[in-house]
Amino acid sequence: MLPKKKLPDAEFEVMKIIWSNPSPITTLEIMGKLSPVKKWKQQTVLTMLVRLTEKEFLQTSRIGRERNYTPIVREADYMQIEIEGFADRYRGNSLGSLVKALYDGDNLSEQEVVELRAWLESRG
Repeated sequence: MLPKKKLPDAEFEVMKIIWSNPSPITTLEIMGKLSPVKKWKQQTVLTMLVRLTEKEFLQTSRIGRERNYTPIVREADYMQIEIEGFADRYRGNSLGSLVKALYDGDNLSEQEVVELRAWLESRG
């Protein structure tokens, strides 16, 4: 399923945890993964999980006393929306301009340049 819109940064942080772990993931597991990184209260995370469910990024179910979450939106699909939005706003929707800005700012490592070159060559 394609995402409908860009997520706020905090909700995106929660989704990154969910995408990087096997599904379904419990509320307790999400809190455990977020705790070392963020100092959010449990109610804050629960509110974000409800919002993500309402936005149809997550599917939720209850097993016993624990609520489980499964992503509906794939990370790759969401990242495509993020990248397209960024390119539209800042680089006139030009991939070349975007890559040039990253490269000129020394934001790409040599390994990333090699990977990008290989990807471009595989595309045609």
